Amino acid sequence: MAELRKLPLFPLNTVLFPGITLPLHIFEPRYRVMINRCLKLNQPFGVVLIREGQEVGGDAIPYAIGTSAYITHVQPLDGGRMNIQAVGHQRFRVERIEQSKPFLVAWVEAYPLATSSPTETNRLARHIRQALENYVEVLLEATETDLPPSSLPDDNMALANLVASTLPLPAEEKQDLLSAPDLASMLNVEWRLIRRELMLLQYMVSHPPAIEDPDMPFSLN
Repeated sequence: MAELRKLPLFPLNTVLFPGITLPLHIFEPRYRVMINRCLKLNQPFGVVLIREGQEVGGDAIPYAIGTSAYITHVQPLDGGRMNIQAVGHQRFRVERIEQSKPFLVAWVEAYPLATSSPTETNRLARHIRQALENYVEVLLEATETDLPPSSLPDDNMALANLVASTLPLPAEEKQDLLSAPDLASMLNVEWRLIRRELMLLQYMVSHPPAIEDPDMPFSLN
């Protein structure tokens, strides 16, 4: 059995992936206590998507798969509030939750994304990079804007986490990506999702909404 460790949990309406930064405004007393404790002990906290409940006030039931996060920057504010920046570190799985503190504490085990065949992951990563380039080209043409060139990470796992965090998806779909059993599975789903978004964008560009003439007093219908 994998080794378990205690980890304070921060249930949110967002999904955090390893290597991705997360800005947070800390104002609830229980989470001020939690963040100050993490700072004092130089320990991470766990970010988990809320399955049931609310982000502010009350209790929340989280999904079992989350990502640990280390605090990299703190901006103190009046009244004990603070703005922090954290960065995702490692995927984990919740085994059991304790309610003994003002915030959730869980026993978790490390749940790293399993590696896959390099041939397969490299193939999928190439497809994703090409699809992203096509998406940006169509977007720039549609908006008639000029964006500075950006580079994608060479590491396939970093690419998968970046794509998962930036795709315009519902939180539940992002959670499915975070819960993927292995890297190839995650990349394969992302490739399908990017192609879907590209087809939607291409359709929107080729079928722009009709603009009514403001000087025409009556509808043509």
